[in-house]
Amino acid sequence: MAAYEYAALDARGRSTRGLIEGDTPRQVRQMLRERGLTPLSVQEVAEAKARARGRFSLRRGGGLSTTELALFTRQLATLSRSGLPLDEALTAVAQQSESRRVQRVTLGVRARVVEGNSLASAMGEFPAAFPTLFRATVEAGESAGKLDQVLERLADHAERSQALRGKILLATLYPTILTFVAIGVVIALMTYVVPKVVGVFASIGQKLPPLTLALIAISDFLRHDGIYLLAALAAALFLFFRALRNEAFRYRVHRQWLRLPLIGRLVRGANTGRFTRTLGILFGSGVPILDALRIGAQVVNNLPMRSAIEEAAKRVREGASLSRSLSESRLFPPITMHLIASGETSGKLDEMLDRAAQNQERELETLIAALMGVFEPALILTMGGVVLFIVLAILLPIFDLNQLVK
Repeated sequence: MAAYEYAALDARGRSTRGLIEGDTPRQVRQMLRERGLTPLSVQEVAEAKARARGRFSLRRGGGLSTTELALFTRQLATLSRSGLPLDEALTAVAQQSESRRVQRVTLGVRARVVEGNSLASAMGEFPAAFPTLFRATVEAGESAGKLDQVLERLADHAERSQALRGKILLATLYPTILTFVAIGVVIALMTYVVPKVVGVFASIGQKLPPLTLALIAISDFLRHDGIYLLAALAAALFLFFRALRNEAFRYRVHRQWLRLPLIGRLVRGANTGRFTRTLGILFGSGVPILDALRIGAQVVNNLPMRSAIEEAAKRVREGASLSRSLSESRLFPPITMHLIASGETSGKLDEMLDRAAQNQERELETLIAALMGVFEPALILTMGGVVLFIVLAILLPIFDLNQLVK
């Protein structure tokens, strides 16, 4: 039995869509007619693996968001721990969800589980919805007979990731809005307010101070040539992001990011936390260390760090320790390397990896909070300096004019 998505007309001619389970499209159409609906289209919920094009695509819709994936995993983990059969648990998750996207994916997974496939294999049909980390961990949990425990760990991981993203978003939202408002105010002042004010001085033929002349020059440039500056910036950004498609260029850019004083620390901390968290979940779930390193490297966005992990995996395959193999690149924080070495020595590598991930996440939150705490007053001071420049440039000719009148 498979899951199908249908579009049909009811007795009043109104269009309706939904999900239904059946053995064949013909049976589904018959079931719809028995409900008093006229079927227009019936499509099996499936995700076509477009390997030839090098990408994945859903027949209808895309993958799951971070929030949807976290909620799906938590609900499935809770139902599995309560002893509910997997197919019934998936049915309950689909019925409880209000998102049609979640319902479509969940019923598609359930249909393949009912056909006799494992949960990991069923999730493999929806790679855009379930990352490699989820599929590999679920497969290890099924093999070890600890699927409920593995799902609990994945649910914790998804919720922590969602919470961290929420904190970062909230921390950067206000400064971002403030930046755009400040830029908009300055542009409005320079293109609309300043020309009208300085036009008065030009009409009297008064000799203007250098500060006012500079303001007029900037204002004229923004009004007459600002569009060209904007086009040049847009073209530069377009060419830069297009060049990032080249892996060699992207590698050099990522390497330069790591060398920047503050940005490098943020990039290194974020990627290290994501890698250690993933590695801890996989290794703790019974995935072999080499497979865990291969999957963990995929969640690292920075190419030099990803290459360092791949080189470390080769050394681990040859018999070297994980901590020593990762330390040779000198791209990972020393405290993380010490925690991994301690875990290897004590035989509690998964616990030490989780602790290293927690440490990096806390450090990342603290660093972002401190950065935003410095950025906000710096932006306000910069905005105040720009406004002061405009006000002085306007007031100086007025002071000179008053002195001439006296």
